Amino acid sequence: MIENIKKSIAYIGLGSNIGERESYLKNAVELLNHSNTKVKSCSNIYETDPVGYTDQDAFLNMVVEIETTYSPEALLHQLAEIEKSLLRQREIHWGPRTIDLDLLLFEDIQLNTDKLIIPHPRMNERLFVLIPLLDVIQDEKRESIQSRVARLLEVEGQEEGVRIWKRTEWLSELELLEN
Repeated sequence: MIENIKKSIAYIGLGSNIGERESYLKNAVELLNHSNTKVKSCSNIYETDPVGYTDQDAFLNMVVEIETTYSPEALLHQLAEIEKSLLRQREIHWGPRTIDLDLLLFEDIQLNTDKLIIPHPRMNERLFVLIPLLDVIQDEKRESIQSRVARLLEVEGQEEGVRIWKRTEWLSELELLEN
């Protein structure tokens, strides 16, 4: 008997501001695309001003939509392993990093534990997350995210901090690699 494995949709935020920033993003996307997770969609890449600790270089940020058989906790562990493999070091809170992977959304789950909060707790305050999320999100959450982006742009005037850097074609490249 073949057992049906539940597949869930999740959204991952990626950021890098050390070294070959685009290469770190691309390597992370490739590492996300394996037997338990499949990358379904990649946002464009945005260059963004640092938030929190501002004495550092600009970031490249993007969001990917994945389909996964992992639980939220197992996916978080996998993201930490990918960060580790790409030499992520945690020396300064919100400081420079080769790669940062944040679990933004996981289906419609709301979770609040010591290790994991879903939806990501600061997601709605950050245009560098919300704007690329709009590139990939396809469901009813899209309208809500659009209104949050509009409100931040109107009220906060933050648009200068997020600039499109490059349009991605990585998904088609990943599909070619698999065939």
